[in-house]
Amino acid sequence: MSLLEVKNLKKYFPAGGGLFSKRGGELRAVDGVSFALEEGETLGLVGESGCGKSTLARTILRLVEPTGGEILFKGKNLLTLSRREMREIRREMQIVFQDPYASLNPRMRVGDIVGEGLEVHGIARGKEKQDRVVELLRQVGLREDHYDRYPHEFSGGQRQRIGIARALAVSPKLIVADEPVSSLDVSIQAQIINLLQELQEKMGLAYFFISHDLRVVEHISHRVAIMYLGKIVEIAPSQKIYQEAKHPYTRALLSAVPIADPDHKKERMILQGDVPSPVNPPTGCSFHPRCPFREDICDKVEPQLEFTEEGHGVSCHVFGPGKRVL
Repeated sequence: MSLLEVKNLKKYFPAGGGLFSKRGGELRAVDGVSFALEEGETLGLVGESGCGKSTLARTILRLVEPTGGEILFKGKNLLTLSRREMREIRREMQIVFQDPYASLNPRMRVGDIVGEGLEVHGIARGKEKQDRVVELLRQVGLREDHYDRYPHEFSGGQRQRIGIARALAVSPKLIVADEPVSSLDVSIQAQIINLLQELQEKMGLAYFFISHDLRVVEHISHRVAIMYLGKIVEIAPSQKIYQEAKHPYTRALLSAVPIADPDHKKERMILQGDVPSPVNPPTGCSFHPRCPFREDICDKVEPQLEFTEEGHGVSCHVFGPGKRVL
């Protein structure tokens, strides 16, 4: 049994409309996403801005209620749980937010920020809570004297360490990391990624790691999923994605990654046009208006995610399993 299993998950928002106009339709932020995540595994999620990555993360945690589908955590369907039952299970599902400046309450001391979950869930109070928070601060590379300081006294990297300590406080099994290093300097990014990997090895954590940086995802992930316009178009072990990418969108993303070698000539795959609107997505394959390899079937029939024996899933009529190889 997988730690987390997502089946045909959808999240649609009402679009258009206003005080003097009618509702204009639905924005399909997440449109039929399915995947599984095992204990101790890191699944990286990559895609352009606006493709639905953060909405998917929040929907999985039920910070946003889904429109349809199933979310199974340790075999329990989260969508059937009461508010009280969901509160109990939140101990095992935590999130690290993208912006370390906005995600910490500026009026609270670090000790109270990190220890809040301990009190809410009745795990520890008073001296016991303080000792636990101090130990958590040490685990993420901070000092004991940081306990009584306020967030504005810390750098961006230190604030993100505080956010990680807060997520760890209630001993979760799953951490959703929503672009946790995108706002940090490159050198600090490496420190945070290394910290996350050390904590995973030590505590057996599972990560759902969201990023638009393919190199960061390659470094930390066991498997990688590629998202486009609310759908997962390719998912595979990390090595397979980076060495044997099949979907044209994945190839275009990889071709845009810079290489630190001025003598290496890399062939770019430039996509034409803009990302279609999720309010009015294309018929058939959502990627076909920008795909240089599209065929007649692509604009009529929506491709399904098909898997090889090695667990490489591709949603493509042209380059799916057993089809063309470029």
